[in-house]
Amino acid sequence: MPRSDRSGREPGFGPCAIDGGWRGEVSPSASEERARGGGRLTPVMRDGTNGHSSDRWHLTETAASVKPPGRGLALAQTEAELLDNPVAGRPTLILRSPDFHSITEVVANAVERPTPIGWWLFFLPALALLGLLGVAVSWLFWEGIGIWGLNIPVGWAWDITNFVFWVGIGHAGTLISAILFLFRQKWRTSINRSAEAMTIFAVMCAMLFPGIHVGRVWVAYWMFPIPNQMSLWPNFRSPLLWDVFAVSVYGTVSALFWYMGLIPDLATMRDRAKTRARKVAYGIFALGWRGSVRQWHHYESAYLILAALATPLVLSVHSVVSMDFAVSILPGWHTTVFPPYFVAGAIFSGFAMVLTLMVISRKAFHLEHIITLRHFDYMAKIMLVTGSMVGFAYATEFFTAWYSGNPYEMFTFLNRALGPYAWAYWIIITCNVISFQIFWFKKARTSIFILFVLSIVINIGMWFERFVIIVTSLHRDFLPSAWGYFTPTIWDISCLLGSFGLFFTMFCLFVRFLPMVATAEIKTVLPQADPHWQRGPERETRDHRGTPPVHAPAPEGAS
Repeated sequence: MPRSDRSGREPGFGPCAIDGGWRGEVSPSASEERARGGGRLTPVMRDGTNGHSSDRWHLTETAASVKPPGRGLALAQTEAELLDNPVAGRPTLILRSPDFHSITEVVANAVERPTPIGWWLFFLPALALLGLLGVAVSWLFWEGIGIWGLNIPVGWAWDITNFVFWVGIGHAGTLISAILFLFRQKWRTSINRSAEAMTIFAVMCAMLFPGIHVGRVWVAYWMFPIPNQMSLWPNFRSPLLWDVFAVSVYGTVSALFWYMGLIPDLATMRDRAKTRARKVAYGIFALGWRGSVRQWHHYESAYLILAALATPLVLSVHSVVSMDFAVSILPGWHTTVFPPYFVAGAIFSGFAMVLTLMVISRKAFHLEHIITLRHFDYMAKIMLVTGSMVGFAYATEFFTAWYSGNPYEMFTFLNRALGPYAWAYWIIITCNVISFQIFWFKKARTSIFILFVLSIVINIGMWFERFVIIVTSLHRDFLPSAWGYFTPTIWDISCLLGSFGLFFTMFCLFVRFLPMVATAEIKTVLPQADPHWQRGPERETRDHRGTPPVHAPAPEGAS
């Protein structure tokens, strides 16, 4: 199969071509033909001349065949029309009926164009927060963990809260990429690349905190199963060590999965590169991809295997993290509901972060026709399900504490709701149980403003959930003489804000230098990807007279 050319257009025929079937592209010569008023549908060669080409066909629509749409006489290109007209049939995932080349152009444009001012407005504050993280961690190494607000009995606080929070954020990416892929959910193709990247960056933030909260980081190798001068050996029965294996394996598989999906798009960026440095950089990571049948076969097999490996990790990683608490005998932690409870909360918060990033990205990079309200509607429904599971877990915890007859358990949960940290508990209930109930209404699920605000509110609530679970179970011990109250210091706050700086710095670099949408996968959901597709009636709107729009006829011989 011929390799893609410098324009980023891929061959239109071939057994495993993403662009399989009639391409339906409008070539540069098509606009010229339209301007001259011609009325023919002709194949166009690569050099723009008429004739037959062995690897390329372009649909040339002319003024005689397609009339310019007037008012009320256009395809249903707005998201409102697609979502509010169920009688017309199932709406398309991608708006504006784009061809394969236009998908490549709009996604590659974000990488190839000069750096916009808006990108700097996001990147520089994120970089400043990352610098703050560097200062806070450096001072922590110099002075010790006493600079945090830790005390007796609260030995875990914001450090482990941040760890659990970021591990949870990373769950949505793998669920979207792996589980929805195995269930053949095509709507994932618009958001999976960014969600996978978000997973990797969240795991980076999460792994930071177990590393720095131990105090003497320079002897952290004592925790690993390697010989050392102290004759120490890890306790493999400790859930803290399970964390090391669970999160590191999760991060490794997620990175491989993300990189595997990037390879075809890296090859496209390599072929479109206009400078030697970009061509070499993209070429190295594209691993010699040429889009042959053999390469596509191996690619799809490897992608399926990685998806199968990543799927159990979605459930196992946060289950293992929850066992840091569940296997203890501390009231408030010692409960069997934690594994499913933590997994549901992780997916809930992860999808909220995906919503936050996608709302900004689709507007900043003009991807409204690729990341549509239909995608947000589906994500809001998943959040509605997982949020309901989290709310049910809150009720189950209180029921279990009461039904067990254990006075210490009952005191712990009453202390959460009515004690010194009651303000934090009711923030949880407001953000994680009450706020998302508006998603029962379709208008809320398709409102960009509501989605964006609630995605931030939900993640605030999920951070406080981890804080309340950890701190309220520790701050009042069995003896009143051992009671205490945790108050964060400026260094606790700096580490939290700095972790967000690391996350957003990495995401800004990702959208600047790599395609944030999987173009190869997006093209598989376009109608043109069906080898038997013919250009014909699509979902349409009618004007007040009931006149349907005019469509271009299918080219002769297309199949």
